[in-house]
Amino acid sequence: MAASRALSALRLQAAFRPPLAACVRSNSNRAAISHLHRQLYGRLYPVLLVNTDGSTVRLRYREPKRILMLPLDSSTLPEAERKARLRRHFPSKPKAKEEETFEGIDLDTYKKFWKK
Repeated sequence: MAASRALSALRLQAAFRPPLAACVRSNSNRAAISHLHRQLYGRLYPVLLVNTDGSTVRLRYREPKRILMLPLDSSTLPEAERKARLRRHFPSKPKAKEEETFEGIDLDTYKKFWKK
């Protein structure tokens, strides 16, 4: 009788014991590596909003970010600055390099390095 009680107690302990590979932190953040993967956050967070003219405003935003930048309207820029921005965003393709030719090299100067 005592042996059966001991066996049943061991079975109960084994049933409630977590496996060795189990994660200790079993909450909503257990799989988050870079940021919390949520659709909605429970509160509003302080964020710095940067306008197109460079002015900044502190506001409350629904996602935890540090800075939000408003996009720049390229139609209001002067033509030279617009072209400079486009060149920075879409750089030209690198030019192909010319292959070296051995026409200008005197091979007799390197003759001593060749194996016979």
